[in-house]
Amino acid sequence: MACERTFPQLPARLALCLAAVTMLAGVLSPLPVQAQGVVKSKHGDWELRCETPPGASREQCALIQSVAAEDKPNVNLVVIVLKTADNKSRLLRVIAPLGVLLPAGLGLKIDQVDVGRAGFVRCLPSGCVAEVVMEDTLIDQLRNGQTGTFIIFNTPEEGIGIPLSLPGFKDGYEKLP
Repeated sequence: MACERTFPQLPARLALCLAAVTMLAGVLSPLPVQAQGVVKSKHGDWELRCETPPGASREQCALIQSVAAEDKPNVNLVVIVLKTADNKSRLLRVIAPLGVLLPAGLGLKIDQVDVGRAGFVRCLPSGCVAEVVMEDTLIDQLRNGQTGTFIIFNTPEEGIGIPLSLPGFKDGYEKLP
């Protein structure tokens, strides 16, 4: 059943690459003004940001959108889409505020269709990170969708829906080097 699908879990081999692909470390703050890297282009509500991390031989880029809950403007997420440095995987990384209920994970709906849940992989001083390797199906849903909704939980009974604008994703994703 489609509603019971889950995001694929992060393979163990990619866990070792996690530090390397956290190239926009400043983006871990939920405030959009804190995002680092140079804005190369804008695509709807998405920004293509690039920087050369220390020790890297080339620039790395990510497609980023900062979003807030409509009814709780102090609840923010930073959504990051990037290709790994080895160009073999595409990652969807979401930084949620501290205090989220970790066992509940992060839910995602695209155009009211339940895509599934992703587990949080770690918490940092600036927020908790959920990350998945993006399969072609998810990329196509994001490219062709109009609205996404991420769901975080403060308690098992209290889910907070945070809207994600998808227009512009397709163009921005195509520009990712």
